Amino acid sequence: MANLNSAIDSVFWDQNVSSPQTLEGTARSVPGEPFPVDGARASRSHRIQQLSLLREGFPLGIIPSFAPASDKRLGSFSLNSLLFTPSSNNWWLGLVGQFKPKKLFADIKADISNAEEWDLQVVKDTAKHIVDKSLYSIGLWTQIALGSSSSLLFSTERLGDKNELRNKLMLVHPLEKHDLTVEAAWPDLFLDSKGRFWDVPESLNVDVSSLVPESGLRYRFGLHKSRGNPQPVNAGAESDIDAPTSLMPGLCAKAAVSYKANRDLWRPQEKEDDTEEEDAPVFLPYDIRLQEPHAAISGIVGSSLAAWITGRGMLVNGKKRSPISADIFGSACYTFQKGRFSKLYGDLTRVDARIDLPSASALAKKVFHAFRRSSGSNNSDDTLWSPRLNLIFQQQVAGPIVFKVDSQFQVGAARMEDLIFSLNYSLRLLESGKVVAWYSPKRKEGMIELRVFEF
Repeated sequence: MANLNSAIDSVFWDQNVSSPQTLEGTARSVPGEPFPVDGARASRSHRIQQLSLLREGFPLGIIPSFAPASDKRLGSFSLNSLLFTPSSNNWWLGLVGQFKPKKLFADIKADISNAEEWDLQVVKDTAKHIVDKSLYSIGLWTQIALGSSSSLLFSTERLGDKNELRNKLMLVHPLEKHDLTVEAAWPDLFLDSKGRFWDVPESLNVDVSSLVPESGLRYRFGLHKSRGNPQPVNAGAESDIDAPTSLMPGLCAKAAVSYKANRDLWRPQEKEDDTEEEDAPVFLPYDIRLQEPHAAISGIVGSSLAAWITGRGMLVNGKKRSPISADIFGSACYTFQKGRFSKLYGDLTRVDARIDLPSASALAKKVFHAFRRSSGSNNSDDTLWSPRLNLIFQQQVAGPIVFKVDSQFQVGAARMEDLIFSLNYSLRLLESGKVVAWYSPKRKEGMIELRVFEF
């Protein structure tokens, strides 16, 4: 089914969405905004782990990606490669490099075109362009095992068109029935619902989450601290836009609880008749999560409570930040799948329709103003009051290759908000793993990822 956990994860500051804006390949969704589409959620595996496996299937181990740069001359196209990965029993280190060729080719072409004759100066100019630091980005990752289950991950990267380093430190400690995660990033990259990126100078998260169940109760609580005013990334002419409220400086304690349920409307029962022909061919599914045709409904409902410990009196977009806030959120999904995804052709067609309600309080406020016929309703709630309809379509192309479309519509405004196209190559050996090549027309971004058990 479509991922319903986005409903509770979107309340917090640590939900990752895929983006090639950084070598890490992720950005955070802005808490309190509409839930991201399923196709935008980042892989559970670290980018460096993905590259170590993806390079086996690409020439010279080079993986392409597309992401707009702050310097338009650099272009969007880049080539990424894992340079080396030394490791031991409880430690590993990896170095990732990135190269943007557009500016190099354009500069060399201009020099050759302007040169009256081929001489040593042209060679020197060409060499100067090759060593241009803005063409290259580099990132370093290291992970250390702390005991049998805990781990510490540190990463730092420098993008060619940026002067500062991006750093992140993450501690993961599984408890008996919970996961404890501590993350610090300076700066931390966020992606809002309008496709704009924001850098928060310093960000710290401490999060405790119950284990994610197939159905039933789940809860999360934690602390988040932001320091420094968020800055737009690659904003261009939109550099004077207001930052999202939840990214402004302050210390916030937040808790959320949700309940998820699902029910099959139709699912074929396994045959217990042993009289079938022994020679009948048996086709293993390309993905065990897509091996049964069915129709089902599922839903999740939850509530959140946030208290700003510091920064409560701050003016945000002309208003004082509320020191305490509470809200209700929810999602409902209908899934229909035809085929078992085991044959070469025509064995998978799947449709997921999910309706999201990001904020019940914003919807109630909108209804209240509508009854009063007030034209002075708060525009800051315009992105929250309207339910979102997410439509996900998957169709087998041939063998393990599936074409997928993720779309999101704002019901109240009757407009499309997001759209992601992707080609998925399922890896049968991983049971439920796939190589995903996706492109977002809204963000003009695209990349290739490895995703495992992404349902």
